[in-house]
Amino acid sequence: MHYPYQITSYEQYKAQYAESIANPEGFWANVAEHFTWQKKWDRVLEWNFEEPKVEWFGGGKINVTENCLDRHLATQPDVPAIIWEPNDPELHHRVLTYRELHHKVMQFSNVLKNNGVQKGDRICIYMGMIPELVIAVLACARIGAVHSVVFGGFSAQSIADRIQDAGAVMVITCDGAYRGNKTVPLKETIDDAMIGCPTVKRIIVVTHTRTPVSMIKGRDLWWEDEIKKVETHGNPYVAPEPMDAEDLLFILYTSGSTGKPKGVVHTTAGYLIWANYTFVNVFQYRPGQVHFCTADIGWITGHTYIVYGPLSAGATSLMFEGVPTWPDAGRFWDIVDKFKVNILYTAPTAIRSLMAFGQTPLMGKSLTSLEVLGTVGEPINEEAWHWYDEHIGKQKCPIVDTWWQTETSGTLISNLAGVTPSKPSFATLPMPGVLPALVDENGQEIEGNGTSGNLVIKQPWPGILRTTYGNHERMRQTYFSAYPQLYFTGDGCHRDENGFYRITGRVDDVLNVSGHRIGTAEVENAINMHSGVIESAVVGFPHDIKGQGIYAFVIFQGFHDDENLTRGDLLATVSRMIGPIAKPDKIQFVNGLPKTRSGKIMRRILRKIAEGELTSLGDTSTLLDPLVVDEIKEGRL
Repeated sequence: MHYPYQITSYEQYKAQYAESIANPEGFWANVAEHFTWQKKWDRVLEWNFEEPKVEWFGGGKINVTENCLDRHLATQPDVPAIIWEPNDPELHHRVLTYRELHHKVMQFSNVLKNNGVQKGDRICIYMGMIPELVIAVLACARIGAVHSVVFGGFSAQSIADRIQDAGAVMVITCDGAYRGNKTVPLKETIDDAMIGCPTVKRIIVVTHTRTPVSMIKGRDLWWEDEIKKVETHGNPYVAPEPMDAEDLLFILYTSGSTGKPKGVVHTTAGYLIWANYTFVNVFQYRPGQVHFCTADIGWITGHTYIVYGPLSAGATSLMFEGVPTWPDAGRFWDIVDKFKVNILYTAPTAIRSLMAFGQTPLMGKSLTSLEVLGTVGEPINEEAWHWYDEHIGKQKCPIVDTWWQTETSGTLISNLAGVTPSKPSFATLPMPGVLPALVDENGQEIEGNGTSGNLVIKQPWPGILRTTYGNHERMRQTYFSAYPQLYFTGDGCHRDENGFYRITGRVDDVLNVSGHRIGTAEVENAINMHSGVIESAVVGFPHDIKGQGIYAFVIFQGFHDDENLTRGDLLATVSRMIGPIAKPDKIQFVNGLPKTRSGKIMRRILRKIAEGELTSLGDTSTLLDPLVVDEIKEGRL
């Protein structure tokens, strides 16, 4: 496959970038010409950040799966689309060619139709990292159903919240999933979630771990049985549903600064084009390369850079079921050598955790197939960048440090591998079509280089979120109300003397833990569910492996003669309400929280205490009871 819109030199980047800002409609119409449309668009772009409203390729009809599967059948049916490496290295891997993946997506599209799923229906997918997850996602897109993938580490309560918000009619899950030396009982968790989910009519279950599960007659079906029913009816071809460019493709729930997760909505044409364009350009993908993104498909990184970006580009995408440290800390490097991986895309958290094992896990590993390295999820610190460069890339592989969010659907700021300059810990330059700016607290733009401020984007790119599901006002409040006419990212940012961007971290009440965003309000709500908790406040603090850890200050009333036992109870409560990913690293019991006279908790002070900055707490004169601060400082963990 040839990508006419692939940028191959720094000069070309500068020219394309200038054109994309001066004439976005002409620029993106040019790129869009290279995709398969059922009907061409009437207008390229309509937008207004006040409402906010964004529409790309209005009036166009397109199906994502036609672009990810059908169009490759004529030219490369036998090229591997998905390589799947199981959790257990002793078990055999699976390879699905484009022809085989297409066939399996057709089969499962029929299963969905046979079970009454229609265009526009929402489907919740809660699965382990197995090929059936990709098949399920693509089958939804084939028939125009909207998928909502929930990460396999979330609790029953979190799943129920997401199913209720989306009004999902079906859940697709597995009996269980493997993660390192653990088996996760997915179907059992779904059963617990179902108690408050009357909209769900069917649950389809893939056999994977052979974990015993309960199957309710009339509601629960085995994936394998449903596929057999389709096979007996001959050719399973399903025509790609004509989707309006702005029809929903998927909802992905993300943590916000309020307690309830919000459903970020991405639509069909703009998302597809952005996923493809950023994949091809950031990684400088060449046909025949093996791309290994280590993320879970439950997060946006997996959606865009395991499924839609690579498959729309006809690439070979490797998906891995396990964890980087099991059965030992050399697992990633074994996979790279086994499949001759060319592009490795992982999180700074994984890099830091593997660094801690030293050089031993790297002994005997060749890693010579690697050509491009990438990082995602959080800014990478210099020490981890240099370790990655030296020990994994052997100083021969460009490192792309990609900055983006669930809401942006794909990379917004990054160097292009080997084409534009890189700088350790800097995301560097914006992608074509992305117009970033730095503003101060009052929304005044900060001009010039060598400056810092809050990062905003001034005009829409094709992959920008369109709404938050069922609540457009929440989208406006969250992203467009802080600074009128600007998309606010929630991140602080530094622009150096060369105009390179470096993300400095969240400036709102959202933590970035191991590259995953967790709202402080969500964790506080979960802690406050415990019967003995009066009030809590949660902040982030620097963590050697995770980047940010979670520090909870808790006012507890009631019986607790053993603080550690009570801490265990609180951790169990957070796990049950959200999932293990949100468990606080430190829980400090306090008698009071620093509040202003109007009752607002001053998190700035708690953040500084959690970070160990005990002397420079700033102005505390507005506090109702300044003595509370001294007590919290003395009890710091």
